[in-house]
Amino acid sequence: MRRWCALGLALAAFAAGPALAGQAVVASGRADGAVPAWTVTAQAPEGWTADCCTYARAIGVDAVVYRGEWSGEPQRVMVLNVWPAKLATLDAELVADRTHYLHRDPAGRAATLPIAHPSMHCAANVYEGSDHVDDMVVFCDPGKASGVRLSWSMTLAANDARRRALLDELLAVVRSTNYRRGATTLPAPAAPH
Repeated sequence: MRRWCALGLALAAFAAGPALAGQAVVASGRADGAVPAWTVTAQAPEGWTADCCTYARAIGVDAVVYRGEWSGEPQRVMVLNVWPAKLATLDAELVADRTHYLHRDPAGRAATLPIAHPSMHCAANVYEGSDHVDDMVVFCDPGKASGVRLSWSMTLAANDARRRALLDELLAVVRSTNYRRGATTLPAPAAPH
């Protein structure tokens, strides 16, 4: 956990972070039983591409935010997932995710950190993989009435020289994330480049 410990205090107290002047991130879902239709929006960092409808759909997530060209590789990609809340609390979501991770990688390490957000309860599971690939997964709860939970995640090489800057950008995206009730019409998927 050494890689994350130095970062832990900064993440827990995260306040401003980098400026977000990039594309809008928009994900939306239709009503599903007791879960009302929803829209989640965020702001991507400048120079990053937000995608809900081409690469995100191809890999089965609600949105991806990436820099440069889409490579299909998971590292350095911000991934948004939204799902119907099934567990009673956000803490239960964190425990379930941590248990699943450590079952897959018993030699890996995990820690949970609180994450400041202006309108949602958020916390992160941070993982150091025994394969020297690390993950941060920030879970947020937009409230019981929403019927959903969401997460932003990013995978990084343990020795990534831009680790701190990339995690600051991820946390800025998390902080810019908003939930609203009601669906938004999203564009049809474009042909991949």
